Amino acid sequence: MEKITESASKYRHLEKMSVRELLVNINAEDQTVPLAVEKAIPQIEALVQSIVPKMREGGRLFYIGAGTSGRLGVVDASEIPPTFGAPPEWVIGIIAGGDRAIRHPVENAEDSETQAWSDLKVWQIDALDTVIGIAASGTTPYVVHGLRACRENGITTGCITCNPGAPLLDEADFPILAVVGPEFLTGSSRMKAGTAQKLILNMISTSVMIQLGRVQDNKMVDMQLSNNKLVDRGAKMVMQATGVEYEEAKYLLLRFGSVRGALRAYGGA
Repeated sequence: MEKITESASKYRHLEKMSVRELLVNINAEDQTVPLAVEKAIPQIEALVQSIVPKMREGGRLFYIGAGTSGRLGVVDASEIPPTFGAPPEWVIGIIAGGDRAIRHPVENAEDSETQAWSDLKVWQIDALDTVIGIAASGTTPYVVHGLRACRENGITTGCITCNPGAPLLDEADFPILAVVGPEFLTGSSRMKAGTAQKLILNMISTSVMIQLGRVQDNKMVDMQLSNNKLVDRGAKMVMQATGVEYEEAKYLLLRFGSVRGALRAYGGA
């Protein structure tokens, strides 16, 4: 299979470019990514519409991937509790090679055909859960065989890849394909392919959380108050919604633990 993600860059002799030329050319390539993602919106929509009712019944969302793709899944999953106040077990990112692989390459981790399913079984995965395999090439054995095992066990699967005809597409009930073309630096899929994956993950998780009621209007009313910036943001949300002064808004926020809690308490006062 010809992999677009591995095909030669249309730019040559990068080492001879000035810094400005490098930046302009990288940026020119990056601007094509949102257009590729836009074409995949119907596929993304179908996956989100499958995930939401399962999560309403207690299901979870898993991401599996290796290398850059795995790290992107871990990052997206880790942002769900602070952003939406959701339990950490709602969205779980699993990377080939385990947590060490987030910072350091783990030799041959992505080549295992059995480890992904073993990693998922630790979580007692079941038919209410959804597993999204992330692989720019769409050929990573850890991800391909992980999704295959999920389907064999009646678990809904999705995928995010950047190669048409990739084996991963055949293992996903809800495949998502974003064809971003050759990378500026040949084969460096952390660039355009990684950006496309990040954009799609943002779209999936944010849409799911909104559908699950974790947002009011356009506000993160369940965000964790983990630093002064977020406390200040939350207090201003309460001010805007209630008309009270800043100090009272902050008091309500800290007393009831969230913007949602503060507004509920104020409304019942």
